[in-house]
Amino acid sequence: MTIASAPPAGAGAVSSHSGTHAAGKSGPPGSDIVELLFFAYRDFVSDPDRLLTQYGFGRAHHRVLHFVERQPGMTIAEMLDILGITKQSLNPILKDLVEKGYIVQRTGTVDRRQRLLFPTDKGRALSLDLTKPQLDRIARALEGADQEVRNKVTAFLFAMIEPDDRAHVARLVWTEPAGEGRDAE
Repeated sequence: MTIASAPPAGAGAVSSHSGTHAAGKSGPPGSDIVELLFFAYRDFVSDPDRLLTQYGFGRAHHRVLHFVERQPGMTIAEMLDILGITKQSLNPILKDLVEKGYIVQRTGTVDRRQRLLFPTDKGRALSLDLTKPQLDRIARALEGADQEVRNKVTAFLFAMIEPDDRAHVARLVWTEPAGEGRDAE
């Protein structure tokens, strides 16, 4: 099976010896994939970006809300690790989300120094609203694709992740959260 709206046969193919794409563009092998990733990412984030502006939020708010919704009960340290940012960068984003009622912070029951993050019902709803157009875009791209193609897409994306981070990402993506409960309210 082919992926819906795939380029014409041969488009984007790279000559193994000249570095020339089938469409006649020259460049290093793989530059067509770099460009396609750029445009795919641009469009993938543009869907929620339009909704975020209505709330006065940006992409960082979306990322935080997404991971808190997917992993309720995560610690601030875990969020910093996922996003690869500093606490100083996270604080204003988290403050916005807490003050506007999208996330609540609780003290850890095992370690009272920890702050655990949970989505509120309002936060969960916004996170799902932001993710829906992205899921729709993925469904359109994979329309008609069989499980083998889906597995290859997943394997490709997973291979793009730094090898040292793959086990961590696999736990985040494919393991149910083990937090201190899902409900924030």
